[in-house]
This record gives sequence, structure tokens and C-alpha cells, in this order.
Amino acid sequence: MISPFTGGETVLLTETRKTVFRKEEYEYTHICYKCVDTGETFTTTQMDVVNIAQIYNGYRSRHGIPFPDEIKDIRNRYELSASKMSKILGFGDNQYRLYENGEMPSLANGRVLRAIQSPKTFETFVDAAKETLSDEEYIKIKKRLEEYSDKAFMNDLYCNLIYGDGGRNKYNGYAMQSISRLKNVILYFIEKFNGVFVTQMNKLLFYTDFLSYRENGQAMTGLAFKAIQYGPVPDRWDKVYALLDDIHQVEAEGKSGYIGNKLISDISCDLSSFTNEQMEILEKVYTTFKNDNSTSISKKSHDELAWIDNNELHSFIDFKYAFYLKNI
Repeated sequence: MISPFTGGETVLLTETRKTVFRKEEYEYTHICYKCVDTGETFTTTQMDVVNIAQIYNGYRSRHGIPFPDEIKDIRNRYELSASKMSKILGFGDNQYRLYENGEMPSLANGRVLRAIQSPKTFETFVDAAKETLSDEEYIKIKKRLEEYSDKAFMNDLYCNLIYGDGGRNKYNGYAMQSISRLKNVILYFIEKFNGVFVTQMNKLLFYTDFLSYRENGQAMTGLAFKAIQYGPVPDRWDKVYALLDDIHQVEAEGKSGYIGNKLISDISCDLSSFTNEQMEILEKVYTTFKNDNSTSISKKSHDELAWIDNNELHSFIDFKYAFYLKNI
């Protein structure tokens, strides 16, 4: 980065700061550049996004307020427009769309949004708003709720087995816990590498999530990571690979003679499930580690402060370590 003050050199600064948001104090990792010649600091637009995202992450997590991607997902699962959601919930005409786009809800509205993630709770709002809906709309929504309720139990069961019940927090990068997105991230690397050994995949997922948090203020897969003897690995990694449909494990020999379990699949990754920003993360991780095998990428992960600081106690890794990645 060139200094906007002198056109000279800059250095990247990373420091822990505290700030007040809605009368509450939040700690976050502030990133900025420092002009070598003048000592002045400055941020880019993307840095501002990441700095603010960390504060918002903490507020939403503390108060149980759904994240924008969850708010959009609620609407999609019930197959309703944003304006129709606003009408049913009694919000302003365009308010639901604003929440989807990142505007922070009030605590009261945030709790409503959290509650309607349950189909049965949302049904009470639909019934209360019946007079504002046409008969056709009302019947269609009720039918959709009945269909979704039948699927919700199994989806919640699988989510709990893979993710646990900790919610979005600093140990999973405040990412949406989506089995579909997780599966497509894994399929992306399986397709790129023509099959991926489990040890190698563990490290690819680590770098994907931590790079995503560093660049965008939110991880991708929703997994939490632990520092163990052989580097950072997803918590419950064995369940992750065993429970995902269409992903299989076979015993295989690597180029160096290493024999281990290799992840393979007969289906392709659905690239449409990723945003442009997420695709950039996946492509960068692949490009950076495309020539690595299980042994070399594991060795590189041992250079990361995320592993060094947490290895002794095999602790969960706070995503603040994303700002100290060395190998990507």
C-alpha cells in the first residue's frame, strides 16, 4: 500500500482496541496502515468494513440478534418477499430489506427476528396478520410452514451433531452454521485437488475460515477450530466428514508414500452458493496451497500464532488470530 500522504511506504498495524456501541463496550482488533514518513495512520474502505463488522459481530452475539445472512435465510425458507415479511411482522414497509442489507435492528425487533426462526412462532405472526393477507396468500404461507416444519427437525439434528449448540461466536468466526455451505466448501477443494486427504482438508478449512474473517469480518463454514499436536483442526472433524451426504472416505496413498483417508465425491461444488467475496477467498486458498500435501501444509500451520499460542492446552482458537496469519 502506498501512503496517500507522501506516496511513500506504509506498514500494516494490528492492535487491540475498545469502543462503545449503543452504550456498551466492545473489544476488537483494529487494522490500519501507518505512513512511514509522517507516522499518520489511515484505513481503506475494506479495513473499515472489517473493523466495524467485528463490533457488530459482538453486539449481535451478545444480544442474540440474527445476522444479515440469517435474516435473508428466514425469508427464503418461508418463500416470501421482504415487503411481505415486513407486513406480517408489523415493521415499516422497507424495514426487513434494510435488516437483510446490514442495518442493525433494535433489541425488540432483533428478538422478533430470532423468534421467527421457529416455524411455529412465525405461524403465530402469520395468524395475527391474517386480515392483511389475501386468502390465497394465507393458505400458501400456511402450507409452506407445514412443509418446512417437517424438514426442520432433521436439519437441526444434523447441525447440532456437526456444529454443537454454541451459536455464532468468536470461536467460529461468527459464521452462519450452514451444512449446505460447509459441504460446498469441501466439494470445492475435492474438485480442485481431485480428492483431498483428511489432514490436508483440515488445514484448508482452517485457512479458508481464518482468511475469510481477516478479509471480510466473518468466517465461511461455521466450524470452530482446536489447536492439537498436528496443527489446527475443525472441532468434530470426524463427524463433519462422516455425516455430509455425497462425500466419501477411501484409503489412498499419497505421492510421498503417505497412506491415509482421502475425501472424494461424485458431485460437483455448487459455485452459485458463494458470494463473489467468498469465491475470492476459496480461490486464494487454493492458489496458495495447491502444491502442498498433507505434510507440508501441516508444517506451515505450525508457524501460525493461532496454533503456537493454543497448542499446549489444545484450546479452541479465537478468530482474532486471523489478523496474524503468516502463510496467506
